[in-house]
Amino acid sequence: MMKIATDSEPLVLLECLVAGTSHRNNLVQYEPSLSVGQALQLSREPGNKYDDWAVQVHTAPATDPANVWLGYLPEGRNETVARLLDAGKNISARLNHKSWESDWLHLDIEVLLHE
Repeated sequence: MMKIATDSEPLVLLECLVAGTSHRNNLVQYEPSLSVGQALQLSREPGNKYDDWAVQVHTAPATDPANVWLGYLPEGRNETVARLLDAGKNISARLNHKSWESDWLHLDIEVLLHE
């Protein structure tokens, strides 16, 4: 569901789960430091051999030593965000919810477009 942006708030483009968290081996140790409301970074992976519109979800810019790669925006729901990132738009994400479901880390995020 899209929310209307105000002058001070970004536009919510997408609400989704982070895909691929079960393939990120360091998340068991890192998860306790993730907090609801935390800002997340998105970066394109145009060379991904499985998804032309791959968008990675990170805790910080990729150049930051504290960065942790959490996973991806879900395939099939990522094309618009990928195109906006490719066009240089200011897009970020925010963690809405986290929980463990057996050995899978469920991360629910909002993707945000900033003016």
